[in-house]
Amino acid sequence: MASAQPTLEKSATPPVENIENIGDDAIKPSEVVADAATKGQAVSGYETLSVWETVKAFKFASFICFAVAFSAATDGYQVGINASIIANKGFIARFATVVSATGTKSLAPPILSGWASIMSVGQIIGMTSLSFLSSRYGRKVAMYSYWFVLVLSVLTECLARSWPGWLVAKLLAGIGVGCLQSTCPTYISEVAPVRIRGGLLMCYSFWWTVGAFFAHVALQVLNSHNPTNYLNPIYTQWAQIGIMLMIYLWIPESPAWCVNAGKMERARKELLKLNRGVKNYNVDQQLQILCLAVEHERDVAAEQRREKWYAIFRGTDGLRTVITLWTNLTQQFIGLTLFGTFGTYFFEQAGLKNPFTITVITSSIQIVTVIVVVLINDRMGRRWLACSGTTLSWLSCIAIGVVGVVPQVKASTYIFVLFACFWNVGLATNGATGWGYIGEISSQRLRPYTAGFGAATTCVIGVVMSVLVPYMTSTNKWNWDLKTGWFYAGVGAPFTLGMWFLIPETAGRSAAELDELFERKIKPWRFHKTETATQRVVQVTNDTKHETY
Repeated sequence: MASAQPTLEKSATPPVENIENIGDDAIKPSEVVADAATKGQAVSGYETLSVWETVKAFKFASFICFAVAFSAATDGYQVGINASIIANKGFIARFATVVSATGTKSLAPPILSGWASIMSVGQIIGMTSLSFLSSRYGRKVAMYSYWFVLVLSVLTECLARSWPGWLVAKLLAGIGVGCLQSTCPTYISEVAPVRIRGGLLMCYSFWWTVGAFFAHVALQVLNSHNPTNYLNPIYTQWAQIGIMLMIYLWIPESPAWCVNAGKMERARKELLKLNRGVKNYNVDQQLQILCLAVEHERDVAAEQRREKWYAIFRGTDGLRTVITLWTNLTQQFIGLTLFGTFGTYFFEQAGLKNPFTITVITSSIQIVTVIVVVLINDRMGRRWLACSGTTLSWLSCIAIGVVGVVPQVKASTYIFVLFACFWNVGLATNGATGWGYIGEISSQRLRPYTAGFGAATTCVIGVVMSVLVPYMTSTNKWNWDLKTGWFYAGVGAPFTLGMWFLIPETAGRSAAELDELFERKIKPWRFHKTETATQRVVQVTNDTKHETY
């Protein structure tokens, strides 16, 4: 290992309580370093930087991650459009398949279910297929691929004039955003500095929420001024598509992927690009750290005979897959499709006079919540935010269900909207942390496969919910109205409880440290209390400095 490291004074290493040691306290410094190396770990020299110091030190890498996360605005806009445009008068007039005796046009629930479910099917296709391309040819090739699919989806949306045409558009959109959802968190997790990885990963959720918000705003404006013109919000997606291409052409390839692919010289070049301007940056040292982690993972995989991609379903890697998908999967069981995909439609069917306005309000709340989560998660940690946010949404479903069964009074509508807002606060927290877990829980070797499968599992349930929700909320079908909250309270209970037992704390942990914690089979709720080999090296280094002084 190269010895040149920056001089760091302030200590912001996450506190470790009731530390579970792995060896004798009197172990020699050289043995501590050697022990860390056997676990694929080495200190980078930046472990003791605070969150803000890390941002200042790695300005360019942070900006790269933030720019890549911007892609999620397209994802959120697509989902937002899908959720709200079905209540637009012009859209209904164009695509309506049902005409009442009074001449009123409407969209049949089977058509609504088809549009929503086909997008989830597309996401599953994209998430499970692109991981092989991403692993073989790199993250940038994967980005160019799904960018082209998104171009086709927007073009089809612009040209569609019948419900089957819109169905094709939603299939292409689903494939595109599915690929995007599994690729961007993977890239950010591999590129972001460890100390601020959580916040940068959650920028994905921030941009997703912003995209969804502007979709609702665009349709709200149309509803007020030109309710029969549904195409303008669709045309605005071309601006996002253009910005995405410029970002993808400009960003460097993931150095971690380069090392995995054996492209060491390219990895060195990409590390220098990403970390330009970082004081005392030793590229040889950082490259060696990457190589150490990759080689350790390969050795463990070979020893356990789990070298193929389907190792994501076996043993410890199987557990990591479950944890990867659990937070986002739980969204589906606490009402994501009800309030997200069919939010405006649900509010309309519930009798609210201005469903678009309510949707804009709840989206605004989500944006504020995500901003707060991005700013505090690397300090407070992911686990508490993920679990508490999920629990809040689940409790809100119960409250909405209660409102649906008690006698209706004038205040019932306000109570419903209040708990819909609480639900959105919880969901925004769950979603932000969930996309973080998609990117960082897996081993480096299996990350694209684990991220793809984990995200796709959520969409499988999304297909089922997309079929059920229009029937549950439609006044012409089951007409559950606000009592739909009880359905989600019931199916969401075991998944909400599972959050507290499955979700670990990952803040401040490198990929190699997470490998160690999983290999040692540490309980998820004890991750933040367990000392890793890297922490021992940092501690020994600090003790040595103090003794020298």
